[in-house]
Amino acid sequence: MTNQIGRQILPIPDRAYTGLITYDATDPETSFPPITQLRPPEGAPNVLVVLLDDVGFGASSAFGGPCQTPNFEHLAQTGLKYNRFHTCAMCAPTRTALLTGRNHHSAAMSSITETATSAPGYSSARPNTTANVGEVLKLNGYSTAYFGKCHEVPTWETSPIGPFDHWPTGSGYEKFYGFIGGDTHQYTRP
Repeated sequence: MTNQIGRQILPIPDRAYTGLITYDATDPETSFPPITQLRPPEGAPNVLVVLLDDVGFGASSAFGGPCQTPNFEHLAQTGLKYNRFHTCAMCAPTRTALLTGRNHHSAAMSSITETATSAPGYSSARPNTTANVGEVLKLNGYSTAYFGKCHEVPTWETSPIGPFDHWPTGSGYEKFYGFIGGDTHQYTRP
């Protein structure tokens, strides 16, 4: 398969088959293209987004801070470092802005999920017109996973019976290992 896939529209539309369709497998004219799996473009980078709550910009040694983080230093030296991201002083709006690339108000996360209202920009239910990085990567053939704190799910959708539309596995991530909500007990298991 050539890598001439148009990736401007997501999900990438299926290619229409325009050849001769026969219904006899023994017909010598019966020929269909092979089934191909969508993959990232040739040379596409691996993507790792790390967001830590309650850590200052200059805390990690990767950004000159006193906390020794050799693995972060290695990742920073071999990848990209972004140093002009605006945080919102609350985890859920910051996380949503980082993952969607949008202002937290336009992604409906103007506050934390527990204080959501029906006011525009404050519902905590990310609009289906606002994709996050997991959805964009998955729709481009990447394998995706989300680990750790997920404080972007509206509180009325956090129960074990769902709905799961705003959970990581409903938002473009194939695997999720972590917890839904703003906090968890740090020393005991449920």
